[in-house]
Amino acid sequence: MDSGQILLSYIKVWVILLLLSATFQNSKLAAKNTAQDKKRKLAAENSGFISIDCGAEEDYLDGNTGITYKTDKDFISTGKNTVVEPEFYLTIPYFGDMVNSLRIFPEGKRNCYTLKPRQGKNQNYYVRAFFYYGNYDSKNQDQIKFDLYLGVNHWETVLLAVQDMEWTHYDIIHYSVTDTIYVCLVNTGSGVPFINGLDLRFMNDSPYRSMNGSLSPVVQADLGGQDPTESSMRYTDDVYNRIWRLDVNPDDSVSIRTETNIDIQGSDDPYRLPVEVLRTAVQPLNGLYSLSYNYTLLYTENFTPEFLVYFHFAEIEQIEPGEIREFTITLNGLNYGPFTLEYLKLLTIGPNKLQVPEDQVMFSIDATWRSDLPPILNAFEIFELRPLPDSPTNQTDVDAIMAIKEAYKIDRVDWQGDPCLPRITTWTGLQCNNDNPPRIISLDLSNNELIGTVPEAFAQLPDLTILYLSENKLTGAVPHSLKEKSNSGQFQLSLDGNLDLCKLDACEKKQRSFPVPVIASVISVSVLLLLSIITIFWRLKRGRLNVSLSSSMGLSKKELSLKSKNQLTQSRTSTVRGRPRVQEGEAQGRVSHMTHEDV
Repeated sequence: MDSGQILLSYIKVWVILLLLSATFQNSKLAAKNTAQDKKRKLAAENSGFISIDCGAEEDYLDGNTGITYKTDKDFISTGKNTVVEPEFYLTIPYFGDMVNSLRIFPEGKRNCYTLKPRQGKNQNYYVRAFFYYGNYDSKNQDQIKFDLYLGVNHWETVLLAVQDMEWTHYDIIHYSVTDTIYVCLVNTGSGVPFINGLDLRFMNDSPYRSMNGSLSPVVQADLGGQDPTESSMRYTDDVYNRIWRLDVNPDDSVSIRTETNIDIQGSDDPYRLPVEVLRTAVQPLNGLYSLSYNYTLLYTENFTPEFLVYFHFAEIEQIEPGEIREFTITLNGLNYGPFTLEYLKLLTIGPNKLQVPEDQVMFSIDATWRSDLPPILNAFEIFELRPLPDSPTNQTDVDAIMAIKEAYKIDRVDWQGDPCLPRITTWTGLQCNNDNPPRIISLDLSNNELIGTVPEAFAQLPDLTILYLSENKLTGAVPHSLKEKSNSGQFQLSLDGNLDLCKLDACEKKQRSFPVPVIASVISVSVLLLLSIITIFWRLKRGRLNVSLSSSMGLSKKELSLKSKNQLTQSRTSTVRGRPRVQEGEAQGRVSHMTHEDV
């Protein structure tokens, strides 16, 4: 093998080593990107329209509604799946198989579902929770009671008279100020909390909104429905996926209906009522010219509730030429109107806001003196306006504590939902101040067998005054920001019992400088390898030159060897007798000079 081939082989080895190094770095980056892609895919699937069958073993498509129900495994990590007893199995059209499976929470005071719609914060969402006991535990319990929270605020007290074996649901339209929406079940000591289903709907630019609180539907009535076997219904063409009650009717009323098509797609009505809701209505009995309805409130709160009321109309009868249908609305003593209707045209009156100190919502719809026909009403909705007194924990603190939770893989049943609120379920080891929003001021993670380094996330809790990390298995160096804060007396830092944790500044410098020698080592090895290849090539080239000269001069190997020895002896003699330091330097300079030229 000649020198060129040898050189080529060394270059190949060098290139392969560099490629292997690059491949290793790319593989780590690819693994990181793959994990990120999975998260993006999950976020895309949960894009603001989420239907969860709590307790289901696999996702499925409900053929009646076209709704895809997901299992809850991606939304909660606590609780147990179960099903209702076979004899209490329910078949409810337009609700899938959701009510027959459930997730129960025998452990922990609070258990939370984590919903992350793609549209994020500062948006309106329709949230709905379903409950059906179905004697899943074979105990034939008389009553189960627990609290339902939306984020940090109380939503409902779930009270189930389970002997009736009826299912129920709670709905709320919520303006979320955070990217994450928590739906939490809180054990109040009156039975094991459970849930059968959970819906979240992005409301886009719907008129159902209140930025100062949430709207809780009290009644959403589809009037004039013809199916007496059903008490409620949701329709496939309802973009807001409302559940309409069919068992509500004003006093002394009769149903009317049309099969004529009503163009809701071409309508600019923002309430987007389904066609089936608009095709039916009620009107007074023959000879009467008034529709009336009373709703009695069942509240024990010590404040006067506020309500929003919406009335939905569509003229579904062809009126004779020259006749009119005209009416007024009286709502808790407040008068609105008069109003007239056009054939197959939608009209919504509302929202009409009112306070109800007398514990009733009352309305009547009356024909005017010049109306030829009695009034009609297709549907109405009553919402309670609920204040949101508490704000979630400061987002900076939430991000920091979530990073700490992830860094140490903390998997506690009581580390769910908001860290600080409600106060009765503050995360174990945390203390928060009374600000609104609250901030984290104390964190005790001692004796938790934590493994790893001390992350910078601790320093991102600006109001933190106490941090206990003692008796764990922490390693590495303590962040300078934490030591500086501790040395200034701003907070207490306890690190005792972490045998492999370095608390000195030298460790931090060493830890920070670690990548530099690694990079320098890689560069040095590469340079040395290249120089070795060059040197080998030069020596091979020089050896071939000597052989060529000896051949041309006719000298034998013995003569060349003797000549070389004589030259070496003369050089050494000259070095001893003369000026060795100067000649030695000159000799080195000549060798260096010759090496660069030959290369």
